[in-house]
Amino acid sequence: MVSFILLIPQYSTTKRTMIDTTIFENKTAVYYTLGCKLNFAETSTIGKQLAEAGIAKAQKGQKADVCVINTCSVTDLADKKSRQAIRKMIKQHPGAIVLVTGCYAQLKPAEIADIEGVDLVLGSDQKMDVLDYISQFDNIKNGDGDHDKGEVFVTKLNQIKKFIPSCSADDRTRHFLKVQDGCDYYCTYCTIPFARGRSRNGSISSLVAQAQEVAANGGKEIVLTGVNIGDFGKSTNESFIDLVKELDNVEGIERYRISSIEPNLLTDEIIDFVANSKRFMPHFHIPLQSGNDEVLKLMKRKYDTSLFAHKIEKIKGVLPHAFIGVDVIVGVRGETDEHFEDAKRFIESLPISQLHVFTYSERAGTKALEMDNPVDPRVKHERSKALLDISEQKLEAFYNENKGTAQKVLFESARQGHTMVGFTENYVKVATPYNNLFENEVVDVTIGELNPETMTMEAHLTTIENE
Repeated sequence: MVSFILLIPQYSTTKRTMIDTTIFENKTAVYYTLGCKLNFAETSTIGKQLAEAGIAKAQKGQKADVCVINTCSVTDLADKKSRQAIRKMIKQHPGAIVLVTGCYAQLKPAEIADIEGVDLVLGSDQKMDVLDYISQFDNIKNGDGDHDKGEVFVTKLNQIKKFIPSCSADDRTRHFLKVQDGCDYYCTYCTIPFARGRSRNGSISSLVAQAQEVAANGGKEIVLTGVNIGDFGKSTNESFIDLVKELDNVEGIERYRISSIEPNLLTDEIIDFVANSKRFMPHFHIPLQSGNDEVLKLMKRKYDTSLFAHKIEKIKGVLPHAFIGVDVIVGVRGETDEHFEDAKRFIESLPISQLHVFTYSERAGTKALEMDNPVDPRVKHERSKALLDISEQKLEAFYNENKGTAQKVLFESARQGHTMVGFTENYVKVATPYNNLFENEVVDVTIGELNPETMTMEAHLTTIENE
């Protein structure tokens, strides 16, 4: 029988030295992450903690002793995928301790606890205390596979205050450094503030130290991640521009990219700094959500289309070849055909590179549910398709603008068949025949033709930097 407990964790990272790590000998763990890059960074940190305690990552096909599922809850579909992943892990690893964390775990812990085979559900404040929780289980000590325990540890929303440092270091070349967590915006369609709490961040000095560690370990590119990274500094009385300036001085890191940043927080000072930076790439990801001012008001966004257009104009003025990715939501309650057509015209007019199109999903507890005029699912699909077509056209046009240019590409370690891929400074994806000498190396190339099937450009190689 599953029990439900709502409390602040009785265990903490400060007590971890008291754990008898011999109970972890010859134990293995498997990890499954859904959702954003922030989740991947956090899962990577959890994995590192377990590895340091002696719990190895399970090999493919090996039955694990511990399963960690880091969930997403941005849409109903994300909830469904999280449940599917949990059940799949339980089936594949019978007898393992099954631990679920992430946004879905924070928002709907009882729903997860009702899944037979789940042992632990940890909220946002508990996710980095995994070792403390699993060490209490008899089956990590003797492998008895007892699933009688099904406890939930979730801190109440107004008590989520910790900033948990995280940085991913997976098989890809890029590292994802968590600089900020939580959000104070409470847009009408969004549950993230309820899942991750108020805006908070690490200190500049601690984040610089993490970047230096990445460099020491051979990492060359870092993506700054968070929930609302432009809001950086709330808990340390610092600012995002000051963070960017300090990170720019870290030797060994060749590239930084700024992940999604709100248009009202993307200051002209930040754009100008990136334009003249040694290491920050000409690459921006900016959420628009709607190209219609009335819908933006319904969403409780903190800008209008005029401000957004100014930001795009400013970027292109100082960085004409910059990649600009834009998030858009279609089908929110109250979005009429006229609103959508107006938004579509606005988006078409912008010199952006790609759209990330999301279909509105109704989320319990959000203000959007109090609004009238829900949009028919078929209409949502049609609107999504229309914007995806625009995105495809814009991305192809942007890629072709780069044809024939000399670029520097950081190639990834992963091989895709007989090819390997990498990205230019302005985020054009290129491919070349696999060569292990190019892994995690910046290579001078000339951009060739576009392969429309893989959406990669040919890379004609010249020399490896610093060879």
